[in-house]
Amino acid sequence: MLKDLLEKQVGKEKARRAIFATTDKKSGALRNLANIEGYETFVLPDDVGGRYSIFTPVGLFPLACAGRDIKMFLSGANEGKLRYSNPTLKENACYMYACARDYMLVHERKSVELFVQYEPHLTQISEWLKQLFAESEGKDKKGLLPDSVSFSTDLHSLGQFIQDGTPLLFETILRIKKSGIDIKIPRDKDDLDGLNYLENKELSYVNEKAFLGTLKAHHDDGGVPCIIIEVDELNENSLGELLYFFMRACAMSAYLLNVNPFNQPGVEIYKKNMFHLLGKKGY
Repeated sequence: MLKDLLEKQVGKEKARRAIFATTDKKSGALRNLANIEGYETFVLPDDVGGRYSIFTPVGLFPLACAGRDIKMFLSGANEGKLRYSNPTLKENACYMYACARDYMLVHERKSVELFVQYEPHLTQISEWLKQLFAESEGKDKKGLLPDSVSFSTDLHSLGQFIQDGTPLLFETILRIKKSGIDIKIPRDKDDLDGLNYLENKELSYVNEKAFLGTLKAHHDDGGVPCIIIEVDELNENSLGELLYFFMRACAMSAYLLNVNPFNQPGVEIYKKNMFHLLGKKGY
């Protein structure tokens, strides 16, 4: 649909030069289309699943288009690989996190890991984390159910349950210590909202107090276990390391459950069922 729309707007030749395809090296519908139309292509290695593909052209090309430094991004991932390859558990934060998740599931009988972030631009990373862990661990009737919330927004809808509801979850909080962009709160001459006591305070300051106040309410008062993963500052380098951290921790978590972190048999079953119902030939 998008291809047809673009061709109608700019013509087939300009569309051909504007379309880039990330696809299999040799086969598949998109590969065939790219060969026919002459699109520029980038190869997705056939042994890398989609949820682990951020360091392939699947992730690198969109980042480059967004003006991000992909060399720094890959450098951060490589630093993570070196740091989290340490076999000594007490010196490896990645492995400690994987073991903590396993402890919550096996010993604390928690069934849900709730990813929490206070930065709006981390929302889609939380969405990716849900797929990463659910698709990698959720096999043989095992695994934690990953979910996510964006605070402080979701405190108004889910905070009550998290603190006082069925004790089935623990929180994994992604905390960025230094905000990249900040805004100071201005003074309202009439103080209609009663917030002038925050005059000249930065939004990051308010966010920090929301984090500390919520942590105290959930952990100290509500008894909810909380894991805090801190990043000094979010940039291409630290993001690359953070994403590598989670992928490696996910693989170890799955192996602790004695499941394969790199397949997704359940997904293939629903696809076959759907194709059959849609009338696709061979299904």
